[in-house]
Amino acid sequence: MSVSAFTPQIHTPLTSKPKIKHRQKQKPKSFSLSTTPITQASFSDPFVLQLAETLEDSLSPSVSLQKLRDSSSESLLSTSWPSRKDEPFRFTDTSFIRHSQILPITKPPQLDYLPSINGDTLLPNIVIADGFVLNSMSKVSTLPDGVYVGGLLSNSSDRIAKRVLEFVGDFEWGDLFWSINGLGTPVMTVVYVPAGVKVDNPIHFKYVSVEGGEEGSKKLPVSNPRVFVVVEEGGEVGIIEEFVSKEGNDDKRYWANPVLEVVIGKGAKVRHSYVQSQSLNSAHIKWTAVRQEAASSYELVEVSTGGKLSRHNLHVQQLGPDTATELSTFHLSVGDQTQDLHSRLVLDHPRGYSQQLHKCIVAHSQGQAVFDGNVKVNRYAQQTDAGQLTRSLLLEPRATVNVKPNLQIIADDVKCSHGAAISDLEETQLFYFQARGIDLETARKALVFSFGAQVIEKLPYSFIRKQVENHVKGLLDSSFKGSSH
Repeated sequence: MSVSAFTPQIHTPLTSKPKIKHRQKQKPKSFSLSTTPITQASFSDPFVLQLAETLEDSLSPSVSLQKLRDSSSESLLSTSWPSRKDEPFRFTDTSFIRHSQILPITKPPQLDYLPSINGDTLLPNIVIADGFVLNSMSKVSTLPDGVYVGGLLSNSSDRIAKRVLEFVGDFEWGDLFWSINGLGTPVMTVVYVPAGVKVDNPIHFKYVSVEGGEEGSKKLPVSNPRVFVVVEEGGEVGIIEEFVSKEGNDDKRYWANPVLEVVIGKGAKVRHSYVQSQSLNSAHIKWTAVRQEAASSYELVEVSTGGKLSRHNLHVQQLGPDTATELSTFHLSVGDQTQDLHSRLVLDHPRGYSQQLHKCIVAHSQGQAVFDGNVKVNRYAQQTDAGQLTRSLLLEPRATVNVKPNLQIIADDVKCSHGAAISDLEETQLFYFQARGIDLETARKALVFSFGAQVIEKLPYSFIRKQVENHVKGLLDSSFKGSSH
């Protein structure tokens, strides 16, 4: 097994860039390294600029998204494709995407191709296929009065649209993939919860990847779904994000590049469940950006098992005192996969609370897990209580994990802790089971599953929790059959 830990670093935000104008739309096209680069200034990356042009050519005009597209174009003008020389991608190889034939998906799939993709029909649910909302397969009629779930309206005088547009395009920490989504998303789905309204049932977003290249091909269709959640003062809502392949597409090649933005008002609460089980030949690169006002609460429970390349960029900023953040993540790599979590939590105000638990299992000799967790307690965040723990379980000799827990404290009146542990199963634990008549294989399965169950049990909704338990047990059973142990 290979293990690395590194000295923490802070990365500065992107600086502002000169605007570029949107070009006249042409027929959508695919893009690969063989495409002739367009002529641009020397500081630009021709590959990124050509990809940006391809995305622009695939889009229909949208007044409501113009601000987002403009800021994303501005960013892409001088943003390079990441390499292993860049610190945030030191252990995450994105060449799988770059060396593919990237094909923007320009229209929603036919409904005939989407059997049985609805989740719990009793819940408000939104089905997003290849980045497009399928209204005929979604249900939001059970929501309380005043709660809005739907597209960002083109009428800028609309109260909800004006509120959302206050925040769109001003996030300074986004990277290349954030900007690609901003330029390439066909529609922004909005969840708006008015002040004081509590939504009893969670809103279930089911993202389905339909288009896909065959295994061994270069074709890589890309989708860019984007969701924006605003919960006003005292409001409460649960959000479930579930990412899957269309039935029968478990070995297809595609690139899902989603973004979720969440604005949580004073005293409001958001419970966020994020489950990712996409094709093992796919790329899944997700951004989640959360802004919390005073006395608000944000809870994330994440279980990620899919993707040849899976990366979650998570940024949470506490913007007021007495704010609480809890982050629980479980990653499982059972094949030639990279499971990557890059998180950043910024505490700027007194009496903030944060707890982060990250657990990962690498059960394949070519599997890899990456954790880069940054918690920054700034000068005015006095009386903060912040904790961070990452634990990794390596089950094969050449399995790899690279961890960089990072707790930076500038305030002087705080209660903070962090820790990291990397290991295989302990012989004493196995002996305990065997001494009670339990065979070695059963003991190993029980111990491995219980390692991840600490996070799975935190999923707040029983139907998704049971679904995830069964899925993880199935993956672990398969991995044990081919294990070298």
